[in-house]
Amino acid sequence: MSDSAYRVETTPRLAQWRIENLASCTYRKSDPFKIGKWNWHLSVEKNRVLYVKLFPEISNLTRENPPIASFIIRVVSSVEDRKALSHPEIKDKVLKNNEDFVWAVEVPLTGKCIIDVEFLDLKTASPSGGEPFSIWAEGFTQQRSNAKAIESLGRMLTEGIHTDVTINASDGSIGAHRAVLAARSPVFRSMFSHNLQEKELSTINISDMSIEACQAFLDYLYGIIKHEEFLTHRLALLHAADKYDVSDLRDACHDSLLEDIDTKNVLERLQNASLYQLMKLKMSCIRYLVKFGKIYEIKDDFNTFLQNADRDLIAEVFHEVLDAWKGF
Repeated sequence: MSDSAYRVETTPRLAQWRIENLASCTYRKSDPFKIGKWNWHLSVEKNRVLYVKLFPEISNLTRENPPIASFIIRVVSSVEDRKALSHPEIKDKVLKNNEDFVWAVEVPLTGKCIIDVEFLDLKTASPSGGEPFSIWAEGFTQQRSNAKAIESLGRMLTEGIHTDVTINASDGSIGAHRAVLAARSPVFRSMFSHNLQEKELSTINISDMSIEACQAFLDYLYGIIKHEEFLTHRLALLHAADKYDVSDLRDACHDSLLEDIDTKNVLERLQNASLYQLMKLKMSCIRYLVKFGKIYEIKDDFNTFLQNADRDLIAEVFHEVLDAWKGF
C-alpha cells in the first residue's frame, strides 16, 4: 500500500484522511499530522461496525499538557452523492490516548471515503493553574501589537492626553496624536509632512470606517487592542492596514484569517484575499473548497459567488476543480 494511503491532509484547523478502499480495511492508523501544538492520529477498525478514533500521539507534551479539544468529525462517502455521517459536536474533551474518543459508525460503508475532522478549538492547561485557555487566542496582543507600542501610549489614547489631531469616522470622532500616527504609518507621516488639509486643519477623515472599527484601528496602532476586538473587526482592519500601509497589521490580519476558515466565511475570505492580494489566504480558501470538498456543502452560496465574483478569481477556482478531478 502506498505511503499516501496513510497521509492526512491538513489546514490549521481541518484534517482529512482519504481512504481508497474501506472494504479491505480491518485496522489502519494514519501517519501523524500536526494540528495546534500536538501531533495526532486517526484510526479506523472495521468489524461488524466501523470504529473511528482520534487521538494525540504519545509524547511528553501530551502527558504534561493533554489537548482539550472541541471538534466535529464526519465520515464522507466519496462515491455517488457524497453521503456524510456526522458525530454530534464534541466540546472541551480531554484526549490523552486512543480510547478517549471512539465513534462506532453503524451505517455500512464501503469503497472510498473521507474522515473529516474540523477542530473548533484546542485548549491547554494554564501554567498558573487557572482555567484552560485556547492556544489559538493566546498571546496575540503581545506578539503583534504590544511589540510596536508601550503601555503609556495606550494611556495617551484612552485618556485623551494632549491629543492634537481629530479623526472623523463615518459616525463619530476620536482624538489622537500626530506623532504616534506618523510613526506607525508612512501614509499618515506624509499627510503631516506636506501642506495638506490634514496638516492645516488637524483632522483626518476616515469616512469608510465606523467609529468602532476606527477605534480598533487606533487601539492596534497604540498597542492596546484586545483579541476579541481584533477578531470582530479583522476585515475593516485589513482594509485600514492596506490603505495606510501598516504592514504588521496587514500580516496580523492575514495570519488570523488563515486560522479559522469555515463554510460560513470561506467565500468572503476568498474575495478579500483576491482584493488585497493575500496569496496564501486565497490558496487556502480555494484548497478548502476544492481539495477538502467543502464546495459541495455550500452550493447555493457558491452559485451566488459565481454570479458576482471577479472573472479571474472564478477561473482560478475552476482550474483547481479540474486538477482535483484529475487526481481523485
